[in-house]
Amino acid sequence: MRSIKYAASLAAISAISVSAQAATLDDVKARGELNCVVSTGVAGFAAPDDSGKWSGFDVDFCRAVAAAVLGDGEKVKFVPTTGKTRFTVLNSGEGDILFRNTTETMSRDADLKLTFLPVNYYDGQGFMVPSALGVASAKDLDGASVCIQTGTTTELNLADFFRVNNISYEPVPVETNAEAQTNYLGGRCDVFTTDASGLASTRASFEKPDEHVILPEIISKEPLGGAVRQGDDQWADIGKWVVNALIAAEELGVTQGNVAEMAKAAGDVPSINRLLGTEGDFGSMIGLDAQWALRAIQAVGNYGESFDRNIGPDTAIGLQRGLNAQWKDGGILYAAPIR
Repeated sequence: MRSIKYAASLAAISAISVSAQAATLDDVKARGELNCVVSTGVAGFAAPDDSGKWSGFDVDFCRAVAAAVLGDGEKVKFVPTTGKTRFTVLNSGEGDILFRNTTETMSRDADLKLTFLPVNYYDGQGFMVPSALGVASAKDLDGASVCIQTGTTTELNLADFFRVNNISYEPVPVETNAEAQTNYLGGRCDVFTTDASGLASTRASFEKPDEHVILPEIISKEPLGGAVRQGDDQWADIGKWVVNALIAAEELGVTQGNVAEMAKAAGDVPSINRLLGTEGDFGSMIGLDAQWALRAIQAVGNYGESFDRNIGPDTAIGLQRGLNAQWKDGGILYAAPIR
């Protein structure tokens, strides 16, 4: 009798687990829209234009997931959040997935119960100061006032850096990038610190960017990537493999312009065939159809196309690929294989 009850209990737990794992995908399909958590506005990564249309590198990953799941990269509701509110919004269910310049850390993974997706931007924390300040190194900032966004790894890294170098600072806490920019340009703080990519984005928006310098020190490792709530493995797999698909597409030469033709041709390269759904049955493994990756690439292009369009050397942001170049081009970026 005990074994029968035990088996029944296990079956019930299993049924609950299966139901929970499918919940987010089912909710998104039923709603017909993906709720994607983004920043309140970081140029090149996630920002609305005057008409309210969002664009940027992080935004492209939101659209790619929507295209894979719903068949349309425009079926996204963007949920802007501050550094302090982003995880609460995601864990409360107001957001389905987060792409918001967010660093993976142990405490966020284990304590805040997040599941991180593959890194989509390798970054590090830096410092920006007015050129007129005459500072050449972050180690010369003893006694400086520093604008710092609360609820971020930036806040913790800053304290560590000044402590290790035995120098002092006056924190000027802010909630958003826009608030930091206002305080910095208004002279309320001597220094603005955040991820180096964020500094480049902010500096590019200034009326006179040449009057500000980004100091040479990078004081941390910031592996930025998307995240979902823990406990929904299927949904985490969808996010993971959409990111991998965009990275793999660049390596394989699959672009927004040629993806439909390459899928139609079903060529002799097995890795391309698996990516585009003409060989194998990989979509069903994550609850999607065979053309999930094809739609994601059609919506936003491959990783390199999104990088170049939003934050690359020919944009106002002007970021080089650096660590974010493909592994075969001197970077550390590569996708786990679809096979």
